[in-house]
Amino acid sequence: MKLCALIAGCMLLVSCGATVALDYEEQTDWTQYRSYQFYPNIDSGLSELDNKRIAHAVDSVFGPRYTRSQNPQFLINFHAKEALSNSRNTIGIGLGGGGGNVGVGGSVGIPIGGPSIEQQITIDFIDAEKDQLIWQAVVDCRLKEKATPEQRDMHYLKAVEKALNKFPPKK
Repeated sequence: MKLCALIAGCMLLVSCGATVALDYEEQTDWTQYRSYQFYPNIDSGLSELDNKRIAHAVDSVFGPRYTRSQNPQFLINFHAKEALSNSRNTIGIGLGGGGGNVGVGGSVGIPIGGPSIEQQITIDFIDAEKDQLIWQAVVDCRLKEKATPEQRDMHYLKAVEKALNKFPPKK
C-alpha cells in the first residue's frame, strides 16, 4: 500500500512540471558553437524584470559550457505567450443520507491554490553568421499569479534548465 502511495505521489510531482518540445537543424555541427549573445531587440511579451530573469537563468545554465561574447557564434531570442487560468485543484465536500429506499446527497467543490498564469516560453538559437534558426525549445509551464520575485526567479531558472537540458542535441 505504501508503494502505491509513493508511486502516485511521484507521478503527481512529475506531471506538474514543465513540459518541453524541442526542434533543431539535424545537419548542424554543434561542436563549432562556443559563444553566445542575446538577440539585440528581444520583444518577449514579458516584463523587463522577467526578461532579465530569463537572461540570468541562461547565463547560469550555460556558464560552464559556453561564453557570452560580443562576437557570438549564435544568438538567443526568447518570447512568451501568457494566459490567466483559474485553479483546477478543488477540495470536494459531500453530504448524504437516506433510509427506506430513499437517498439524498449533495456536494460542493471549493477551489484551492488561486489563479495561475499559463506560460508558453519559446527559446530560439540563431546561427549568427548564417542568420538562421538552428535550435528551438518550447516550454509549457505554470506560474502563480501573485508570485514573489524569488518565486519568479526560481520559476524561470527551472524552465530554462528544463529547456537547455538537451542542448546540444545528441546525434
